[in-house]
Amino acid sequence: MRIIVINGPNLNMIGIREPELYGRQTYEDLVAFIKAAFEEAGVEGDIYQSNHEGDIVDWIQQAYQKADGIVLNAGAYTHTSIAILDALKAVDIPTVEVHLTDTENRETFRKTSYVSLFAEKMIKGKGFEGYREAIRYLAQTGQDE
Repeated sequence: MRIIVINGPNLNMIGIREPELYGRQTYEDLVAFIKAAFEEAGVEGDIYQSNHEGDIVDWIQQAYQKADGIVLNAGAYTHTSIAILDALKAVDIPTVEVHLTDTENRETFRKTSYVSLFAEKMIKGKGFEGYREAIRYLAQTGQDE
């Protein structure tokens, strides 16, 4: 089983950006955590990050017939990108939406998620642990099929 993890804008700045919300662990720490979660779940995986919407759309499209699951933290694009939603619909790969913080307890605009219109599950407010939960979920549901 292959799972891809896609991280959107500003996630490369965790540890620096609003540490009171995101903590002091860095993006490199997150990548190491995700790689360990792949290993624990017994899956292969790839990790991407971009601040550019088109890159995220490209990676989703490139996953077609190559990935069995997508873990997506689209960052601010969660709340704005119909293009990312359309790409998810086009490839029709099981997807889990992840957010480091609880978007329900933040600014009003963060309560809208276009990604959730496709994603099977949303995990929010669990920090790095949300990625492990998403990977385990996709690994388990992929085995059930």
